[in-house]
Amino acid sequence: MRPLTDNEIRAAFVNCTKGAAKRLSVPHDLADRPWDDLDYFGWRDPRAPDRAYLVTERNGRPTALALRSSGAASWQARRSMCSMCLTTHSGGVCLMVAPKAGKAGQQGNSVGAYICGDLACSLYVRGMREAGAGARLHETITLEEKIRRTVANLAAFVDKVLA
Repeated sequence: MRPLTDNEIRAAFVNCTKGAAKRLSVPHDLADRPWDDLDYFGWRDPRAPDRAYLVTERNGRPTALALRSSGAASWQARRSMCSMCLTTHSGGVCLMVAPKAGKAGQQGNSVGAYICGDLACSLYVRGMREAGAGARLHETITLEEKIRRTVANLAAFVDKVLA
């Protein structure tokens, strides 16, 4: 992913109002992020732990989603697999729900996926972050194929939000 600025991130949201995008907390350390190793940039809101955000590139432009996550008590003890990167965690995967874009979202429609709670799928796939013993299943495909699969899974999720 290419490095993004605060303004680029705020302008990229497709499933919340411009006012909501203006008020949300964007990390201040954008320059320090490992952009070259990210398939998407995701973070949790430190002021509202049930809120998370992710930004990916779609058709060469940033596209951002506002997400809500399930409460900690409902997923903390279970071993679950992320539907984006296929990493398993004990207590590290949670249901992230995104309001659909446009009129459907205004009517309350949403789309959900089980995603790494820290939104660090790119780093797990690349082996730059560990989720514990047995978190990554042994696969015979290459790293590039794993990255392509993660990107395709994310693109499918974004497509559902935009549909």
